[in-house]
Amino acid sequence: MKKIKSILLVDDDSINNFINEKLIKRLDIAEEVKVVLNGEEALNLLNGIIDSGKKCPELILLDINMPVMDGFEFLEAYKSLDFPDKDSIVIVMLTTSTNPLDIKKLKDSGVFGYVNKPLTDEKLSNILNEHFTMN
Repeated sequence: MKKIKSILLVDDDSINNFINEKLIKRLDIAEEVKVVLNGEEALNLLNGIIDSGKKCPELILLDINMPVMDGFEFLEAYKSLDFPDKDSIVIVMLTTSTNPLDIKKLKDSGVFGYVNKPLTDEKLSNILNEHFTMN
C-alpha cells in the first residue's frame, strides 16, 4: 500500500480517532498521524505548522458534525489560509450522514471526496490510490 508523510484526523469522537489511528498505523500508510477534536483545533494546529515553516499533513480526514467548529466551518476558514503546497493537501470528509442536503453540500464544498464511516482498509487504500502517487 502507498505511504504518505502525515495524516491529520479531525473528529470529535475519541473512539473513532483511536480506531482510525490504529488502522492507519497497522496499515503503515503514514509516517505520522496527528489527531484533533474539532475544526478550531485543526486550524490552530495547521497555523502552528505553517508558522514554523514545516510541511502540513498531506491528507486531512475531516468529520462533518463536531462541536466548536464543524467540518464545513473548518473548510470556510481553511480557504483563507495562505501557505505553500496548500493545493496539494487532500481533504476527505468523513460522514455518517445520509441526509441528501449534507451530501449535496459535501459535493459543493470543494473537498476531494467523502467517505462514509467507519474507515476501512479498502477505503483508505482507495483514498491513497486516487489522490497520491507512489512514494
